[in-house]
Amino acid sequence: MYDSRPNLVIGFHGCDRETCDKLLEHPDQIKKSEKPYDWLGHGMYFWEYNETRALEWAEDYVKRKKIKEAAVIGAVIDLGNCCDLLDSKYIEVVSAYYTLMKLSNNALGKPMPENTDIKGDKHKDKLKRELDCAVIEFMNERIFALHEKFIKDGNSNIKLFDSVRGAFMEGGEAFPGSGIQRKNHIQICIRNPNSILGFFLPRKEVDFVKVLRGEYARKT
Repeated sequence: MYDSRPNLVIGFHGCDRETCDKLLEHPDQIKKSEKPYDWLGHGMYFWEYNETRALEWAEDYVKRKKIKEAAVIGAVIDLGNCCDLLDSKYIEVVSAYYTLMKLSNNALGKPMPENTDIKGDKHKDKLKRELDCAVIEFMNERIFALHEKFIKDGNSNIKLFDSVRGAFMEGGEAFPGSGIQRKNHIQICIRNPNSILGFFLPRKEVDFVKVLRGEYARKT
């Protein structure tokens, strides 16, 4: 009954300037990430209401020489049928699929992937989330397989997940003794491109008082 997330949210995607420009010009050419360590599975990633972290992420990628110029593009998002990992129900769902995946891997003699630290991460935040990604992808694949089976039988009430949403605590304590970490954020992974209603360039905030005084008008 409460599965759908009806409210629109604003997400920010850190990327290369070239990628930003391409999405503005061709918003239907959405590319999803399919790295084995993606935190919420495969899809296009956004920082929920957090332009600052999106830019920090892009700037870090410039330092690591993975992109040329840091940029941020905003998006209006309809989460739709969301696997919301801030909701206890969906944590239980993902946990159940972990158990199924482990049983399957054991039967096939395959080891389970693990979440691991990246080199140089002094906070030990397990930034390579290969286990989490594999479990979420296993879940989505099994749900899709059920959907296809029921469709062939002429009836399907199986809902596919349009998006996955999670809160992440990382970056070390914000101040000595704090439970708040510097890089806390909510991340959204969009699986269904139809959930992205449109892209936009974030604009700079202006001083509203100066607007009322007519100071901006005099400058132009």
